[in-house]
Amino acid sequence: MLSLAFLVAAGVVLVRDTKDSIRERVEAATRVTVQLLDTVIVSSAMNPSLGPTHYVLQDFLRSLGYVRSSRIELYDYANNPLYLSPGSTFKSEVIPPQWFVRLVAPKVETVTRRVRYGVLIVHSSAEGSIREAWSGFRQLMIMGIGFFVLLNLLVYGLLSHALRPVRHILHAINRIEQGDLTTRLERFSLPEFDRIGQSLNQMAVSLDAERQLEQNRQLTQLIQQHIEDERRSLARELHDELGQYVTAIKTFAVAIVNKTKATTPDISANAQTIVAAANHIYDGMHNIIRQLRPAAMDNMGLVETLRDMISGYQAQHPELSIQLHVSGEFQPMGENVNINLYRIVQEAVNNAIKHAHAQCINVHLLLDKDGLRLMICDDGVGMHIDNVDQTKHFGLLGMRERVQALHGQFKVVSQPDAGRGTTLEVRLPIQSA
Repeated sequence: MLSLAFLVAAGVVLVRDTKDSIRERVEAATRVTVQLLDTVIVSSAMNPSLGPTHYVLQDFLRSLGYVRSSRIELYDYANNPLYLSPGSTFKSEVIPPQWFVRLVAPKVETVTRRVRYGVLIVHSSAEGSIREAWSGFRQLMIMGIGFFVLLNLLVYGLLSHALRPVRHILHAINRIEQGDLTTRLERFSLPEFDRIGQSLNQMAVSLDAERQLEQNRQLTQLIQQHIEDERRSLARELHDELGQYVTAIKTFAVAIVNKTKATTPDISANAQTIVAAANHIYDGMHNIIRQLRPAAMDNMGLVETLRDMISGYQAQHPELSIQLHVSGEFQPMGENVNINLYRIVQEAVNNAIKHAHAQCINVHLLLDKDGLRLMICDDGVGMHIDNVDQTKHFGLLGMRERVQALHGQFKVVSQPDAGRGTTLEVRLPIQSA
């Protein structure tokens, strides 16, 4: 485009200069011709012996022949042509186009001289000059167009050679787009393409790592789902099978107590012991079932299940203050979200009681237009997060994996030096919630 614009600009300047040059040339030639003919007219008038002026001019013009840039006409008193100058034969084989003629042709000037018995008319003519100018202009334009084509072919060839790595880069991008994250680009000689190639390789490595991480998360979620299924099945078996046996033992023991209470007090006392043991086993079994699978989860939803769990912890640890704060209108959520949030709260409260030595534990559950937010705050001893290898602490790791499997955010904030305890914060997008 630049070379084409330069070519057009050069053509415009050349046409303008050619027009000025032709005009000056024609004007100068016309002045010289008129001065020469005036001299002949004056000489004829001063020498009557030469004959009438129009005849003298006729003989002079015939001997003169073609005059460049001028067309001379001589008429007698009756307006009959005595002499008409021949046309220009200079470069007669050259035929300039009309658009070029209109661009460079100067205004035609006419000079008239009345002589004895006739009229002399001189017209300016630029035909020969225009043909000459068109011949030179055409050669220059042909050279310019040839240079333009050659330059563009050269630039195209150079760019094709220089941009050859782009084909490899596009091929690599297409393979990555199709899922082949093992694609790697070699080093390029041009530093710009080399940086692009290295960035693309790094992006492929990151995407591969992200895909493996997502696969691990899906596997973790699948394992957790199987664990929950096994816990549900085990809780059901304990409740249905072991519960029936414990109930039967208790029923038999109560019957023995009723039959031997009056006759054999020793046997009745032993049976009472069996009844107490059965009650203890029954209560312990229900506690185990509650830990394995909260029965309220299937019937009353997450919020009520958390209330039941917090009430259980408060009953077991009356010296502590354990509270649940709920804000927002909770709609029924999926089984996967419910059980994961339940396990997170369960793990966090257990850690706060056993390891943080907390006296006050607050569980906040909020739901708004941005999603679900869960915070577990305690006033325990806290921990230095930077010094904790969370990959070796399976409680934190398990909670983080549960949150990431739900495409949420997990954050631990602890300031042990300030005595503010530890805060676990979980954020789930509204889609996951």
